[in-house]
Amino acid sequence: MAEAAVTAQRRSRITPERAAELYEAVLGLLREVGYDALTMDAVAARTRSSKATLYRQWGGKAELVVKALRHNKPGKIDDIDTGSLRGDLHALVGMEDDCTREQNSALMRGIAMAIHQNPDLRQAFQELLIEPEMAEVQRVLQRAVARGEVRPDCPALDFMLHMMIGGFVTRALLDEQPPTRAFLTSYVDAVVLPALGVRTA
Repeated sequence: MAEAAVTAQRRSRITPERAAELYEAVLGLLREVGYDALTMDAVAARTRSSKATLYRQWGGKAELVVKALRHNKPGKIDDIDTGSLRGDLHALVGMEDDCTREQNSALMRGIAMAIHQNPDLRQAFQELLIEPEMAEVQRVLQRAVARGEVRPDCPALDFMLHMMIGGFVTRALLDEQPPTRAFLTSYVDAVVLPALGVRTA
């Protein structure tokens, strides 16, 4: 316990403002050179930090990159509560404007291959990004179940995140276009809500 407290104390020395600067620099490098070519030396040089400080704070490149991606998200799903599942999902896809979503989609496409090739990045991505988001989505769905909008035994509940991610990924792959807000809103109404048994008319 004492060792964990000391580690937490060491990791808290960087201010939130400084961490935000570092995350922006990491994302900039990620866009320029990709994950594999991104090095802690390059991050240290661009941010005028010591490499020892970066390792002490983030442990390694994988955690630093994933936390930068998480920091880049426009808000928390937990902050959304419109009173209806349809309203919540529309608010969710509206958290980013189309320009930002296009930039972030390109960034995620670039890192997708690296996730498959780097076990440490895959683990960090799962633990620090996917699992927290899945928990937030589950809370949105639990509210919908509690309101009586969705049956608690609806089989599509287990595939909610898959459906949402599918809308983002397939738009880029099949249509070669970024997933705009208009497309995602229509996708929610035509695919996601009907699968959950929610009427949109």
